[in-house]
Amino acid sequence: MAENLPQTRPVLHVCITCRRGLPLTDDPVQGRQLYDALTSHAENGDFSVEPVECMATCSRGCVAAVSMPKKWTLLLGQLGPEKVEDLLTFLNVYRTSKTGTVMPSKRPASLSDMILARLPASLSASQELS
Repeated sequence: MAENLPQTRPVLHVCITCRRGLPLTDDPVQGRQLYDALTSHAENGDFSVEPVECMATCSRGCVAAVSMPKKWTLLLGQLGPEKVEDLLTFLNVYRTSKTGTVMPSKRPASLSDMILARLPASLSASQELS
């Protein structure tokens, strides 16, 4: 059955409330813009994107987390709608890597400082228990 197949594409959780330091009155919200831009690209099926209300890293926004089973989960910051194409390149490298590690030399230059944290794959595996 299809639901038992291993996940073969990254899931990107995007903070849709990130404002990148802009005042609360400024709209549209940068995190929402990033999410919307990624959603239109996710239709190709190479990754999925999920909205998150707040990831509590406001000073490092826009922020997202990328994960796949048996790979590091990476917390990404300093993102924005203008970096969507480079983020898509990064997601492809992440997807094809064995462990989820994407060395700085493999990242687009605009994303050289984007990894804020790595979380062990075992954290997401513990949530998959039946």
